[in-house]
Amino acid sequence: MVEDKALVDDEKKRKNLKVEKGGKVKWLVIGAILFLAVAIAVTSKQAQNHKSCQCSQDSRKYTGIVEDCCCDYETVDSLNGAVLHPLLQDLVTTPFFRYFKVKLWCDCPFWPDDGMCKLRDCSVCECPENEFPEPFKKPMSSDDLKCQEGKPEAAVDRTLDSKAFRGWIEVDNPWTSDDETDNSEMTYVNLQLNPERYTGYTGPSARRIWDAIYSENCPKYTSGEICQERRVLYKLISGLHSSISVHIAAEYLLDESKNLWGRNLELMYDRVLRYPDRVRNLYFTFMFVLRAVTKAANYLEQAEYSTGNVEADLKAQSLMRQLLYNPKLQTACPLPFDEAKLWQGQSGPELKLEIQKNFRNISAVMDCVGCEKCRLWGKLQVLGLGTALKILFSVDTKTHPNTLLQLQRNEVIALVNLLHRLSESVKLVHEIGPSVEKNVEKFTSDPAAREFSLSERA
Repeated sequence: MVEDKALVDDEKKRKNLKVEKGGKVKWLVIGAILFLAVAIAVTSKQAQNHKSCQCSQDSRKYTGIVEDCCCDYETVDSLNGAVLHPLLQDLVTTPFFRYFKVKLWCDCPFWPDDGMCKLRDCSVCECPENEFPEPFKKPMSSDDLKCQEGKPEAAVDRTLDSKAFRGWIEVDNPWTSDDETDNSEMTYVNLQLNPERYTGYTGPSARRIWDAIYSENCPKYTSGEICQERRVLYKLISGLHSSISVHIAAEYLLDESKNLWGRNLELMYDRVLRYPDRVRNLYFTFMFVLRAVTKAANYLEQAEYSTGNVEADLKAQSLMRQLLYNPKLQTACPLPFDEAKLWQGQSGPELKLEIQKNFRNISAVMDCVGCEKCRLWGKLQVLGLGTALKILFSVDTKTHPNTLLQLQRNEVIALVNLLHRLSESVKLVHEIGPSVEKNVEKFTSDPAAREFSLSERA
């Protein structure tokens, strides 16, 4: 009996142990399944997030450093949208930057004049004598200018004299052909009344302008077959050309009979967006001009933005300082373009004179533009670009420590308005470029959809 009881007890223990082990195995299996399910879910979520991230990254066509510059596309777009464009938008509407002095009627030095464009939108509305600021009518004089202090020969000087400004003066720009000191044939134009937009100026006359610029003065370079200086000149002209095309497409006459204006997105795609190099050159030109403005910060900060309207003049001065010393700009992109890399070696001075001559020829071509409003904006923006070149390359305190920056009032007006035009173009390309490129194939394959979707009414 005792043995039978012992056997029964042993059997119960074995069964209990088996049940206990079975329970542990069961829970281990359940735990493993749960763990595997969680792991799959997490992995799936990570994969989705990664895929989403990749899609987001791939949606940006232009990434990394802007070629030959010191800032990346993402930073440029962010700074332009948050800082530069809003400031420039306000700055160019102030009286000082609204009026531009220009010689509209000039003989073309290269071929017989075709006659002016006959469309209404080609003409320029000139300012009556009583409209433009009284201080602009007074002759400019040059006060005694103090020389800059000598800088160490070994260092590349990236600044301008902190006490350089001594009043607006009339001085010739070695980079442009127009003699801005000749006031006899010049008139003031209110830029706000003469916006840069579509004018109907097309055809052989318009093509001849750009053909003369590219073929004779800055031929397209092949990668690795041209020096950096010539590449810079080509990219500047290409970037300016892209900006002009963007503005023509952004303010386009969709229906002349109804005077209906809006965006011609198909034209913007055909002329700019479909060519990545043109977009890149637009960003490059923007960075180049921005660098010129920041390099001349001390000069521009102290300049006299006087029009007789005290409140508006103080606003212009304040906006200029906000632009020049914006902490976001100084932190994210302190050196948009490094001009010290150019004109190196024994051939540097000779090469500079050669490219300077090419740019002077380009500025002279503006007198051949057969549309008055196109001529106005062509002259203004080429003068602005020439002013940027003058600031970056004609004030060499490393080899000529006594060199002073001297700017005309008209040069500063052109420089700031050019920067605003480029900023506007970059903003438009960044905001609407991806959607236009995404849908253009559908639009071009369906004429009805193209007519409806690629013309945005104002």
